[in-house]
Amino acid sequence: MIELAFSALIGVLTATGIYLVLRAQTFPVVLGVTLLSYGVNLFFFAMGRMSSDAPAVIGQATQHADPLPQALVLTAIVIAFAMTAFVIVLALRARMELGNDHVDGSPIIPDINTNTESGHNHSPTSKDNQA
Repeated sequence: MIELAFSALIGVLTATGIYLVLRAQTFPVVLGVTLLSYGVNLFFFAMGRMSSDAPAVIGQATQHADPLPQALVLTAIVIAFAMTAFVIVLALRARMELGNDHVDGSPIIPDINTNTESGHNHSPTSKDNQA
């Protein structure tokens, strides 16, 4: 039962991370990458067959715990933290430079009927049409 719940948690984290990575704004993308890294870390733990009854490598025992998944996850946590900090700073800089937080840097698409981005009104009574 616990294996099913753990697998479902990994699946939900991965699916939510992928959904957020496909968004158009930068903050959901950063959050999605973070959730994906959490899902991958949990997957590493699951594939490492973590056992609580086996001692660490130190000592004399017939069966030792495998330290490789723990080392991989600790390394992945440090790399994910540094990557998240860098991407947040990069997103803030892009927001300052471009004036929006879209991933591709394109502006918000204005409404066709009221052109609020350029400040022009394309109605028949506009001064642009009187000449």
